[in-house]
Amino acid sequence: MATYVYETIPQNAKQKPRRFEVVQKMSEPALTKDPKTGEPIRRVIVGGSGWVTHGASILSMKVPRGRK
Repeated sequence: MATYVYETIPQNAKQKPRRFEVVQKMSEPALTKDPKTGEPIRRVIVGGSGWVTHGASILSMKVPRGRK
């Protein structure tokens, strides 16, 4: 299950949109109305975190090999 961020689409230009999160399956379509209030909403694309690797791989390091 994925967590998606949605925001309301204000009818008045002076109103700020309200953001909230919804847990949904990836196969489900995006919501168009707020489940609580019925206001129109849109899905917001936010930066996520992927795999982060720090440093070089042990296989790519140039380490001198000693003689045995």
